[in-house]
Amino acid sequence: MQHLRVAWALAGAALGFFLLFWIQAHFFGEGQLVAGTCEIVTLDRDSSQPRRTIARQTARCACRKGQIAGTTRASPACVDVHIVKTRQWCEMMPCLDDEGCDLLVNRTGWTCAQPGGRVKTTTVS
Repeated sequence: MQHLRVAWALAGAALGFFLLFWIQAHFFGEGQLVAGTCEIVTLDRDSSQPRRTIARQTARCACRKGQIAGTTRASPACVDVHIVKTRQWCEMMPCLDDEGCDLLVNRTGWTCAQPGGRVKTTTVS
């Protein structure tokens, strides 16, 4: 009889810990990013001008010490702070693998040139 009570007590404690863990993960852990990762919060596109699409995106990042939000391979990513401070945008590899990266003359952004001649321009604000 004593073993049965101990077994029920352990089962109840295990169930309690499981429920507590589930509640914490489900309700309190929402919205937290893993260190070194980013997510896109908003993405707006404007195609009102012919042959031109203006896209604006806002990303949320949880970067490690010495890193800041940037762009790698056309996706938000954590990059080294010195890249942003020196405005050497192409060092963070912002373009896709088959695209070429060039800094804008005033260093306010970069362009990604695709093999077919199409150019994507990104400015930093």
